[in-house]
Amino acid sequence: MSLIVDNLTIDHGAIRAINNVSFIVPKSKLTAIIGANGAGKTTLLRTLSGLKEPNSGSATWNGESVLNRKPEDLARSGIMHVSDGKSVISELTVKDNLALSGLWRKDKKDVAKATEEVIGIFPILGQRLGQISGSLSGGERQMLAIGRALIARPKLLLLDEPSLGLAPLIIEQIFQTIKTFVTKMDLTVVLVEQNAVGALKIADQGVVLNLGSVVAVDSAANLLNDPVVRSAYLGF
Repeated sequence: MSLIVDNLTIDHGAIRAINNVSFIVPKSKLTAIIGANGAGKTTLLRTLSGLKEPNSGSATWNGESVLNRKPEDLARSGIMHVSDGKSVISELTVKDNLALSGLWRKDKKDVAKATEEVIGIFPILGQRLGQISGSLSGGERQMLAIGRALIARPKLLLLDEPSLGLAPLIIEQIFQTIKTFVTKMDLTVVLVEQNAVGALKIADQGVVLNLGSVVAVDSAANLLNDPVVRSAYLGF
């Protein structure tokens, strides 16, 4: 069960955001997609999660196409997309936000168990259950968005810029937590990040995008040690 992207092309308005992109995301591994602003990272993720239609190409998970499908259908099939902390519904409490992912699941006992597990992963959410989500800090909102997705028991988790706007210590905490998902929950994770170094440090594999095209696919360790990649995309 892997995510296979083959010759995917996506236009964003008049701009070709993704141009004939191909890569494979192995099962139970963390793949980081990195690149500068405008590289097409978010457009790619939105297309894989049903929020945008591609021009051509294919993307399959477990042998089935993920393209041109409704996000809620993909969620029910085990694919969850976390855009960023803004995906939290500000007017609802933390408890109510967490409950949203379990509404369509029939196994309510497991929903309760999954909710307990999420609170174990992010203890601060347990302390904030009755609090209106709009009053949370940026890091807490991001934890809530990720936690809500985990309650759906996904097999493939698509994370878009989870570190955006967060303090370094919170980023480190969230990155390490994401890494534990892969091993403890047998999750396959696609992590889109502008914090390229931080993402590659926790990833198994990296995909480097530049102006909508793939310029490198390799193990995260090799990309971190590649002088060309380091100079062009990692800033050191």
